[in-house]
Amino acid sequence: MKKRYGKVFALAGAAALIMGSLAGCGSSNTETKAPETQASAAGTSAGTTAAASSEEAAADLKGSISMVGSTSMEKFATALGEIFMEKYPDVTVQSEFIGSGAGIEAAGNGSADIGNSSRNLKDEEKASGIAENIVAIDGIAVVTHTGNTAESLTKDELINIYNGTITNWKDAGGADQPIVVIGREAGSGTRSAFEELLKLEDACKYSNELDSTGAVMAKVASTPGSIGYVSLDVLDDSVKALSLEGTAPTPENIKAGSYFLSRPFVMATKGEISEQKDVVQALFEFIHSDEGKELVESVGLIPAN
Repeated sequence: MKKRYGKVFALAGAAALIMGSLAGCGSSNTETKAPETQASAAGTSAGTTAAASSEEAAADLKGSISMVGSTSMEKFATALGEIFMEKYPDVTVQSEFIGSGAGIEAAGNGSADIGNSSRNLKDEEKASGIAENIVAIDGIAVVTHTGNTAESLTKDELINIYNGTITNWKDAGGADQPIVVIGREAGSGTRSAFEELLKLEDACKYSNELDSTGAVMAKVASTPGSIGYVSLDVLDDSVKALSLEGTAPTPENIKAGSYFLSRPFVMATKGEISEQKDVVQALFEFIHSDEGKELVESVGLIPAN
């Protein structure tokens, strides 16, 4: 009997030791927190790897991009180039602003990587292999001298001013004052878009035809009774923007479709984007990123996607 009880007590003692050991393990901070610590370490490692990959991508991207074209796209193209070169220090972006037609031609003949156009491409331009890459939507603002008492024009009044039917502001909500009609030169994307939207191709009676957006702004600002049209993103206090059909030229109204003078900003390429060199493809990837969309909006434009 004593031997039997001794064996029982021995077994019980052994069991107690085992249970105590298991309880000690169960309360160990190291055991319960190890998976969490490993996950945290893995997350840190992944974040470090992603950051390193991003830095490597920036370091690997080298080369140059040439853009030629629309003067209306100067503000956007300049800001784009500056930010992209800051992001990729070994990339150079060069821009020239000589008109949409010249930009599309440069993209087509290979003298520029990108042709900036403030109008849609024509069918014959597309047929020649030039791709229409719309990157933003711009409004065309109708501007007048700050001393003009007119505030808004109907679509018909605007058409009749530019076709020469209305020649005095007293017939368009203003004072008794001759209208000086200012426009852009032939080949300008702004002029093409303006005339197409109003069905005024080859019908405008211009007093002055100027070769840049800046020149139109300066002429209108210094000429009483004048009227002109410019890209929405260049508006400032030197001129007065007229409402059209009672609607002011703002990005919000263009998005809503209530302001009828709007046109695309196109960055044309010879062939599709996927066929371009790596640095050009990277530029378009940036434009379509969240950062790129913020840039588009910061210069008064509407993202195209």
